[in-house]
Amino acid sequence: FFDFWSFYEGPDSAGSNGYITYVSEARAKVLGIANVTMEKDDLDVYFADDDDDDNNNSTRRKRRRRKLKEQPEEPFLYMKTAPTPNGPRESIRLEGKRRYNRGLFIIDLRHMPQGCGLWPAFWMTDEANWPVNGEIDIVEGVNYQTEAKTALHTTKQCDMYDVPQGTMTGTWDTAVGIPDRKTGIPDMTFREARNCFVYDPHQWLNQGCVSIDTDGGSLGVPLNKKGGGVFALEWDPQYKHLRSWVFSPHTAVPENLVKAIRTAHKPESQRVMPDPDQWPLPYGYFPIGEGTNCGSYHFKNMRLVLNTAFCGSVAGNRFQIDCKKESKEFKTCNEYIKSEPDALKEAYWKIRGVYVYERDWVKTWAH
Repeated sequence: FFDFWSFYEGPDSAGSNGYITYVSEARAKVLGIANVTMEKDDLDVYFADDDDDDNNNSTRRKRRRRKLKEQPEEPFLYMKTAPTPNGPRESIRLEGKRRYNRGLFIIDLRHMPQGCGLWPAFWMTDEANWPVNGEIDIVEGVNYQTEAKTALHTTKQCDMYDVPQGTMTGTWDTAVGIPDRKTGIPDMTFREARNCFVYDPHQWLNQGCVSIDTDGGSLGVPLNKKGGGVFALEWDPQYKHLRSWVFSPHTAVPENLVKAIRTAHKPESQRVMPDPDQWPLPYGYFPIGEGTNCGSYHFKNMRLVLNTAFCGSVAGNRFQIDCKKESKEFKTCNEYIKSEPDALKEAYWKIRGVYVYERDWVKTWAH
């Protein structure tokens, strides 16, 4: 797994300002906070014979528990954090070695970091040219948030006021109470966060355009209680859109996607290619390209990033709002994290796999 990623080493970026220090691969292994572990997959009892079930083509058929004669061990990635005497925790930030200009990006999560002060993310960016080349947040949790969100961050002239009806099941984040830049008086006008421009004066700084999964329970604590889920982002300039899905629990994952994931390790001739058109409607839909309100040039040369941050410009700034119980004892998010609460035992990723596909020709997805 780690062959496809680089370990960023150093402090968090000035813009995020997380209360962490990212460590090298060698340091992470010494601390025991990054490893791939072989273990049995609990979901095998539901999906083991799907490859032989050719008569059932339903998108969301009812899963049933099966008895297995043999259950092989599978690799799982664990990413944790570690305390330091000075306070900021040592953490991991993986940066993908490949750059993308399109693709279908899938992550099978079994657990994500949860709780107060946490700010985990699985996202795409070209940080050296941010926000010119854009940013796409696929999975991002802040404190106790429980609903999956997809956010786009760009330069000017990219908004989502032209999203066709019936293309998504989610809703839009809101921007209310934004202080006037001259007077400082909060503007209580209700607005949906549909402008992807990071400095739009009528939205929160770097809010971007944000779609929200309305089914709920698709992030953080409730997601983990369900055993995780599968998140997918389709970035498709050919068909002029970005689309995002979350399926949780795993028994809700569409049949085509289940088979794609479970055959990804097999020889190419035996793989099942994912086909998002066989899946339910996405919760997020973002038109991009010619004829839309957002040119496709806003998104290019991006790589995947997987990291766990604490506090900082988002989770830290929301500490008093989101962490009612913790903020009664600690004045700041940093003080809370430095106290090493037992809750930080839940600050870890458990990942079955990250899968990337790119269109080889028109409607064909190639792994």
